[in-house]
Amino acid sequence: MQSNKVTIAPEVGKKLLYQMMRITRFEEKAAQMYTLEKIRGFLHLYIGEEAVAVGVIEALHAEDLVLSTYREHGHALARGIEPEKIMAEMYGKQEGSSKGRGGSMHIFDTDKNFLGGNAIVAGHLPLAVGLALALKKLKKKQIVSCFFGEGAVAEGEFHEAMNLASLWQVPLLMVCENNLYAMGTAIRYSHASQDLATKGSVYGIKTISVDGMNVIAVMNAAIEARAYIIEHSKPVFLVCNTYRFRPHSMFDAELYREKTEVEYWKKQAPADALLQLLKQENAITDEEVSEMKTAIENEMTEAIDYAELGTWESVKDLKKYLYS
Repeated sequence: MQSNKVTIAPEVGKKLLYQMMRITRFEEKAAQMYTLEKIRGFLHLYIGEEAVAVGVIEALHAEDLVLSTYREHGHALARGIEPEKIMAEMYGKQEGSSKGRGGSMHIFDTDKNFLGGNAIVAGHLPLAVGLALALKKLKKKQIVSCFFGEGAVAEGEFHEAMNLASLWQVPLLMVCENNLYAMGTAIRYSHASQDLATKGSVYGIKTISVDGMNVIAVMNAAIEARAYIIEHSKPVFLVCNTYRFRPHSMFDAELYREKTEVEYWKKQAPADALLQLLKQENAITDEEVSEMKTAIENEMTEAIDYAELGTWESVKDLKKYLYS
């Protein structure tokens, strides 16, 4: 019989809860600003998948490197990048994490070892292998953690990256956020084998499959994975089975899945599940939850104010940072 006991200290549980609630609220505010045309271009929301970013990044060390996809706001927040810098970036303001030049899909912060969101599906997987190879050559006790969706697993770069990671035995944690739909195609139409964990074993890579809606399970799996990578100097493939509650992007009419299915998954919202567990164990009070919500709301208000007051880059500086 499965135990419902909390397997982490209450303070850790509250930290994880706060981080997930914070990501959800940030994304809701981002959607609001998008409808007001404060944020332009593409916007891909992370609501529903919060347990993956928070669980994995909680297991990482500060010196580890993180790469992500275009759905990276949650990863960036969990990694410690200030929400005002992320919001300003999405506004296109100079005060943003990439000086307003990257927007929603290209959030970078080298101080946090967050090496960016990437707009090309699977395009960052070979980069992750290269970074991990560099760490190995330099004999660093660090790892690279690379987030991607199951859509990337159908791309050739995934197989090239897995093959080279195994051949070169690099310190790489490959984190697949399997939300079942890629851009809008159900996994059953894009993968001959829907058990994504099997795709790691064929390359001789240790593979862990976990409930991606359970932040404690994700964190424990990531802790195990990191310890294995450091001890054996070998890669790990971590499959987190999750679900996004919002459409693929703000442009998505979402005609490919039933509303009843989305509502079913919403009942498994990671933050709600952890909150219920903490309450069962008397590890959190209603007053503490209320304080968290107030603190998060204040933080989001400050982030929007910061972005609103930010400055546009001068036209004369547009050629700065260009290679050619």
